[in-house]
Amino acid sequence: MSKISSIEGRILYNSRGSKTIEIDVKSEGKFLGRVCAPSGASVGKYEAVSFPNEKPEESLRIIQENSQKFIGLESSDLKGIHDALKSLDNSTNYSKIGGALAFAVTIAAMESASKASGQPLFKTLSSESSFKFPFPIGNILGGGAHAGPGTPDIQEILICAIGSKTIEDAIETNLAVHKELRSVLENEDSSFTNGRGDEGGWAPKLENQKALEISAKACENLGFTLGKEVSLGVDFASSTQWNEEKQKYVYDRSGFENSTGEQIDFAANIIEKYKLIYAEDAVHEEAFEDMAELTAKFPNILITGDDLTVTSKNILTKAIDSKSCNAAILKVNQAGSLYDALEFASVAHQNNIKLITSHRSGESTDSQISHIGIATKSKMLKVGVVGGERIAKLNELLRLSEHDLIRGMAEI
Repeated sequence: MSKISSIEGRILYNSRGSKTIEIDVKSEGKFLGRVCAPSGASVGKYEAVSFPNEKPEESLRIIQENSQKFIGLESSDLKGIHDALKSLDNSTNYSKIGGALAFAVTIAAMESASKASGQPLFKTLSSESSFKFPFPIGNILGGGAHAGPGTPDIQEILICAIGSKTIEDAIETNLAVHKELRSVLENEDSSFTNGRGDEGGWAPKLENQKALEISAKACENLGFTLGKEVSLGVDFASSTQWNEEKQKYVYDRSGFENSTGEQIDFAANIIEKYKLIYAEDAVHEEAFEDMAELTAKFPNILITGDDLTVTSKNILTKAIDSKSCNAAILKVNQAGSLYDALEFASVAHQNNIKLITSHRSGESTDSQISHIGIATKSKMLKVGVVGGERIAKLNELLRLSEHDLIRGMAEI
């Protein structure tokens, strides 16, 4: 066991060039855990507040003034570190210290503990004796809050190599589809600039259905059959379309509006036509009954809550009671601390909710979430396809493929 000997922080920048906080936790004066907090663009209203008053500097000041609360704690005592954070902030959403600070402190402490014990982070986070790789799923064509005007309303069209038997093949297949999609887009539009959104997906001027058709075509050009070697997924991010006043989903870029029933049909048609394996936030973040309708209709598809469940065990329990989803996104910084996120994962496993560990659109080059995805038995790891901050997570999976404790791919 090792005790925390120092905790320090600094202001850095994420992949969007926005300020964030990085935390160093040292155990026994030499075992360094270092974590830079990410941030989202499509943010659920019930998730943890990233920074008090949107100021990373405020979170940095708080940890600098209160570092002694953590000195002497066991770096592997996740509950004790979580409790120390909560002694500084008794709010439900980390509005006083910032969820980004809770994220960085707790993960950095566990990384320090893993180095002190000489074992990988995923093993430090789990008592399991064997592990499987989650399937990488990544954005190949983006729109919505992750891309600019003229792109699809749908936020993400994703690729997942569901037929792959190894992590190496899964990553290589996703990269191949991303590259082929660029060629298809260039053939469709000679003025395509090769622009990409926040998460590395291509950002063309296309309406929703055409974007889906072209993504499917890229898969078929490579000889893949949708639903066999590869599958598409869609993050609808429907809360960004939901207009509370009109009580409708407003698709400004495509020029149409959906009633609640029309939105369910809209999502269902896309799931069926493109043989999706994954559908995220197909309705807005408070539409539990509407999500339940889709979950009942597609029991073999990952009908996934993100804004709906925001890595909150209490909201997930509500979703379970309503049968609103069969899968849920795990984003540690939505919950705040890693302890909160692992509590969420425990509720999910107890109720047969499949987990998808996910990055954020504003990311760092850290790779700890690859370990978190493995430790939580996630079925998928949603970390993008290209871009240094995305590749960092995929490269870490490749390094971990050398580890004897991880054998084969998860069962979706």
